[in-house]
Amino acid sequence: MRNIINISLPKELVMSVKKEVKRGNFASTSEYFRHLLRIQKAANEIEEARNDWENGRKNWKVLKSLKELM
Repeated sequence: MRNIINISLPKELVMSVKKEVKRGNFASTSEYFRHLLRIQKAANEIEEARNDWENGRKNWKVLKSLKELM
């Protein structure tokens, strides 16, 4: 089951999102935002791993593919 989230954006950002969808880079506005959220999740995981490394913790997970980052 999916939940719906409504957001309010300035006109410039709306135009940017619509342009990306129109270019064919994304199937829909929802897919564009899902993509951004996946990127943010991966960035957070990279930051956590960097912090672990800098703090001397070695709780690394061996990934079998890049899909496991998403």
